[in-house]
Amino acid sequence: MTTSADVASGKTHTDENFPVASHLIAARHRPAIMAFYHFVRAADDVADHATLTPDQKIALLDAMEASLLGRTDSEAVALPLRRVLAERRLSPKHAQDLLAAFRLDVVKSRTANWAELIHYCSLSAMPVGRFVLDVHGEGETTWPASDAICAALQIINHLQDCGKDYRDLDRVYIPQDMLAAAGLRDDALAKPTASVALMECFRDLAVRTDALLDEGEPLPRMIGDFRLSMEIASIAALARRLTTILKTHDPLSQKVHLGKSAMLGVALAGCASVALKRWTGGSIKPTTRPGVQRS
Repeated sequence: MTTSADVASGKTHTDENFPVASHLIAARHRPAIMAFYHFVRAADDVADHATLTPDQKIALLDAMEASLLGRTDSEAVALPLRRVLAERRLSPKHAQDLLAAFRLDVVKSRTANWAELIHYCSLSAMPVGRFVLDVHGEGETTWPASDAICAALQIINHLQDCGKDYRDLDRVYIPQDMLAAAGLRDDALAKPTASVALMECFRDLAVRTDALLDEGEPLPRMIGDFRLSMEIASIAALARRLTTILKTHDPLSQKVHLGKSAMLGVALAGCASVALKRWTGGSIKPTTRPGVQRS
């Protein structure tokens, strides 16, 4: 019987575009976050596998959920997360939302508009931030700002990988209405370089992503745990730098990733900026207003 372990890509947290449970996170929380990461990584590998049929992918994702919920033990990757949830009395909902996103990836390969893209992010990205906040005991009033940052990170990843996603998976996350308005078809993403019209689409998405980062900007000062605050500050700073790059660089032909030294410099600057604000202005009261533009 095939399991998710049989189709693993071998990709680890060190291969991701943004830090995962870095040493800024307190040691007591890192194992819980890594258990969540390994579960999500395995599900992502299933959804993106080159030779599995859609039915096989859905069956594996369903088996992962069954093991997560304690109905079976067939998926070993789910067992550490199941223990974490039980020990910390946390809901499986965030992991289940991620599974829902991967099921969508199996059956749906196009995104109609910005609202649909944000809906996808509500399943594929926002639950990650919410889980990390839950692990740290932060209140749900931090969720709107976290949702905005997580959606921004997801869209940045989509832009970075847009050519590869189209060529390898026939998957397009750039909204179809944006492409149509620019007079483009999906196959524009298969070109070696982006046209002027496609570059304008990339820039428009980067600008919208910047607006999401603006919505999430207060989050590090809303967090009670100082180390988590610094982790979020570093990630938000990296995201801001990448959106700046994506406004002028072509992800089909140019590097839109930061090297390790550049990542470190940007992350440290982000931490320093937020630490100064916390020390001089204190924390800020969390907001309950909606945190993500829906249209």
